[in-house]
Amino acid sequence: MRAPYLLFLGDTVLQGTDKTAAGLAQWRPELCLGQFRLPGCAADVGLPDMDPVEAVARGAQTMIVGVVNVGGFMPENWQASIIAALEAGLDVGAGLHQRLGDIPAIRAAADRLGRTIHDVRQPTRGFSVGNGAKRNGKRLLTVGIDCVVGKKYTALAIEREMRARGHDADFRATGQTGLMIAGRGVVIDAVIADFIAGAAEWLSPDAAADHWDIVEGQGALGHPAYAGVTLGLIHGSQPDALVLCHEPIRTHLLGLDYVIPPLADCIAMNVAAARLTNPAAKMVAVSINTSRMSPDEADAARTRIEAEIGLPCCDPLRHGAGPIVDALDLPKS
Repeated sequence: MRAPYLLFLGDTVLQGTDKTAAGLAQWRPELCLGQFRLPGCAADVGLPDMDPVEAVARGAQTMIVGVVNVGGFMPENWQASIIAALEAGLDVGAGLHQRLGDIPAIRAAADRLGRTIHDVRQPTRGFSVGNGAKRNGKRLLTVGIDCVVGKKYTALAIEREMRARGHDADFRATGQTGLMIAGRGVVIDAVIADFIAGAAEWLSPDAAADHWDIVEGQGALGHPAYAGVTLGLIHGSQPDALVLCHEPIRTHLLGLDYVIPPLADCIAMNVAAARLTNPAAKMVAVSINTSRMSPDEADAARTRIEAEIGLPCCDPLRHGAGPIVDALDLPKS
């Protein structure tokens, strides 16, 4: 997709649904020019507000739909904004399950105007079923107590810290936002279920003995809707190390009346699943998302969780990812 980007936030009000826009603004700020919000929008990723005409005048090339709602569909009242962006001279990209190109009015406008639509959630190749065969190299997978707890941010922060220390590490994107950040990956929840493990194997292939693939996690094993994609990703990633991502102030699954299991139970279920394809898999740390907590609250949660679980714990954005990388016990480079 051609940069710079205008990030479309629509009129979203649900916490966490702006994760595509927020991720791009956090990890690729040099590509992001502004945000386009409709009346009533509760999201704000800290970029200048502008409409498509103003964005084009400032040099924008592509508008990215920065919101992924439950079910990944395009609300009907957003379609006029997508068409307005095309008419202003922008290409449009989205990571929704519903393809922009399958919406007749948007497809017709793009064809009429000669604009490009990027449906990045759709795989562009096929995959084999997983085989569980041992692969060379090392892999770390972020897993979660729920959706939208920081699995992507944690993986990116770990990659950054490992590279800063001189280690050979690559972030492996498994979601639409991660793919936009990295420029390569597989949107794993868009893969047919039988091939999820195989897609994860393709994403993190044989590598040098000291190379680490830092694989972005998806969903949660304790989630009634998304545990299936999580399980396939765990089996295919064949992780040597797992990092559990948690938001200490969250008591229930986001938007559902399900209590989050104790951390010890979350750790046990993830390690048990991972040991199917890697008997040596282990949980090495807990990553906490303290974005809605004060510094004192964050430090107290960190101390409490370390005492409760007996593993290093940190917020990789607030405290740095050093404690997680230290837990990997890597050789000095």
